[in-house]
Amino acid sequence: MVEAAGQALAAAFNMLWEVLWPLALGFILSAIVQTLVSRTAVARALGSDSARSLATATLLGAASSSCSYAAVAIARSLFRKGASFPAAIVFEFASTNLVFELGLILLILLGWSFVGAEFAGGLLMIVILALLFRWTLRPALVAEAHRQAEQGRRGRMEGHGEMDMSVTEGPFLRRLFSRRGLTAISHYFWMDVTSVWTDIGLGLLIAGALAAWVPTSFWQGFFLTNHPGLSQVWGPLIGPVISLLSFVCSVGNVPLAAVLWNGGISFGGVIAFIFADLIILPILNIYRKYYGRRMALYLLVVSYAAMAVAGFTIGLLFQVLGLVPAHHPVVALTSPPSLNYTSVLNVIFLAIMALLGWRFLRTDGLAMLRMMEAPAVTPTDVAPHQHHEH
Repeated sequence: MVEAAGQALAAAFNMLWEVLWPLALGFILSAIVQTLVSRTAVARALGSDSARSLATATLLGAASSSCSYAAVAIARSLFRKGASFPAAIVFEFASTNLVFELGLILLILLGWSFVGAEFAGGLLMIVILALLFRWTLRPALVAEAHRQAEQGRRGRMEGHGEMDMSVTEGPFLRRLFSRRGLTAISHYFWMDVTSVWTDIGLGLLIAGALAAWVPTSFWQGFFLTNHPGLSQVWGPLIGPVISLLSFVCSVGNVPLAAVLWNGGISFGGVIAFIFADLIILPILNIYRKYYGRRMALYLLVVSYAAMAVAGFTIGLLFQVLGLVPAHHPVVALTSPPSLNYTSVLNVIFLAIMALLGWRFLRTDGLAMLRMMEAPAVTPTDVAPHQHHEH
């Protein structure tokens, strides 16, 4: 028993060491974008469900926080501030499926093919989602969801969703390196890290346990690896269901995806699984609180359909193009840390994180973290925090 636990923890740590610097780099870039782009400006840009508005939502979402709970809270905030419902949800999906750190972690754990499939599939999923909204979303249901959203019921990360520390006056570089800009970057960085560390930790531990304890033969039978045709259909259908039941969201589900790929799930199944972090049970419950039961059920159905269809289509396309990796084993599950470029980059980014942490602590960052999980705040509540610098 002790040996098995040790193997699970070792596999989890190996994966953490591999993805540490990509995570840090992704969060830094996200913090910079959030510092330079105000949420009010985002809401104004997403006021309709036109193709242009949805494309803008996709771009801005891809440059936003990757935390699924924060993305859901921000989407409600944008909806309440005037964004159309389809644009707010597209922003949310782009936030969790097209962000930079997700691509880096996929590259490190699974390779270039998965990066390409994730981003191409993510765009395809958003197109499918937008079409489903146009064909099936009724104004009465949107109005009902808006009334529910205005009640301001708590889910998670409402403070994160409402908080705007952006620096919008002056040239780009002056804003970026100003005292306010550096403070905001440190706060957004640690706010995002705090938002996702439990999901990343849980994802790594579950992935480590599954890799160490569940035999490959079980996964191969479950994913129908001896029936290639069926497995191509089964993977995208079952992938989102596994994600829904895993309770792990954001970039935390990538280590789980690596274990599933190692076990034999189809290429399209991996992609559909990664897409599905926005339909895990805790987030479905938040949808219910934010928008009501009917809209929560509607979002589950259309999201699942978009994820499964996009996963299947991208899997088939990459298979035809010969871009699907021939072998499933994931090196990060068994390769311990060594003195290589990964270790050097990890040390460099740990030092940068420490510097951001020093700035964060010296500028009332802990008070900001308490605000992050508090009920939604108003701009006047946030304003004093924005200008508090040392």
